Amino acid sequence: MIQLTLQKFSTMTQVSFIVALTISLVLFFASSENLQAQNSNRVSGLERAEGWQVVQANCTECHSTQLITQNSGSRVVWESRIRWMQETQGLGDLSVEVEESILDYLAENYPQKESGRRPALPLELMPVNPYTPKID
Repeated sequence: MIQLTLQKFSTMTQVSFIVALTISLVLFFASSENLQAQNSNRVSGLERAEGWQVVQANCTECHSTQLITQNSGSRVVWESRIRWMQETQGLGDLSVEVEESILDYLAENYPQKESGRRPALPLELMPVNPYTPKID
């Protein structure tokens, strides 16, 4: 039926229809990705999972949640960060239950990444260094 209807319209109208359909599909799929992104709390940015409120309540007393969300680590790494904050930054003692909840949450939702840095650019993509000594 669409094919018969399109035959009545000019080529420009057909192109406009195809462009509009394509844009609609792109917007549809983009919105479905946004729905997945809504698993994070809109205010804090923390992933909504068991323990996120404990993390928000305890960790944001001293720093923003961005410091959490931009980092990653194993449970051991997150625990070492808590110890560092306790030893050098004035973080008080946490109850065993609170600390376990925080560590469980962080290790599950912000786990260790393979690499914290992007790979180096290939040499052929690097700009010319104007300070490289010229060899005569």
